Amino acid sequence: MTTAAIPTQLLIQANVAHTTKVESRDGDAVGSVFAFMVHKGTGRVTHAVLSLGGFLGMGKSFYPLPFALLQFDPVRDLYVVTIDRRVLEGGPSWANNSPTFDQAYADRVASYYGVGTEDLALG
Repeated sequence: MTTAAIPTQLLIQANVAHTTKVESRDGDAVGSVFAFMVHKGTGRVTHAVLSLGGFLGMGKSFYPLPFALLQFDPVRDLYVVTIDRRVLEGGPSWANNSPTFDQAYADRVASYYGVGTEDLALG
């Protein structure tokens, strides 16, 4: 019997064509959604990658966030993040080269935000 090899990269990054704003619960601007991480097998969004800071495209930082921590406001056409900006800015992030978004990295993000981890192999 052979076992099928599970790919190490189970998520694919889907960049957002236009900027979708992200605000705090208090209405303060936090940043914007840069991309969604989509599970290759199920097509389900597992994480949003937020873009914070920067000026004219320079100096931006990217922060992966479990999708469950965002709430969509259809009236204002934006996402509301349920955590404090300072907590977000202290979390896993990158500036230039994105990390390999594998199970270990997804677990690290979930652990930082105190949400349950999910087995990406199961979808």
